[in-house]
Amino acid sequence: MSNILDSLSIELRRGTLTLAVLSQLRTQQYGYSLVQKLEKSGIIIEQSTLYPLLRRLEKQELVKSIWDTTESRPRKYYLLTEFGRDVYETLKEEWLKNSSELSKLLEGDGHDEFN
Repeated sequence: MSNILDSLSIELRRGTLTLAVLSQLRTQQYGYSLVQKLEKSGIIIEQSTLYPLLRRLEKQELVKSIWDTTESRPRKYYLLTEFGRDVYETLKEEWLKNSSELSKLLEGDGHDEFN
């Protein structure tokens, strides 16, 4: 059961991480600041997960990256593209709708035929 549960948990988390990252890129963020913002909200994401996700989002043209070389240490910042903002808003609406529907189902969970 543990392997199945782990697999299903990872699958569930994968989609939520994408939405969480997109939600924070409405303003320009670099990788470490993004990790900090997400952690502050209770969402833990490893850098080994974040950077491949950012590259995938950039390849999908949802996110653009910009190098800032004005500081002593260059930083790569990420920001939603216009297309990315549209996709984010649509995904957010879908998430809220699905969450509401699922909550209704789960609230009734204590009254099913298995009890």
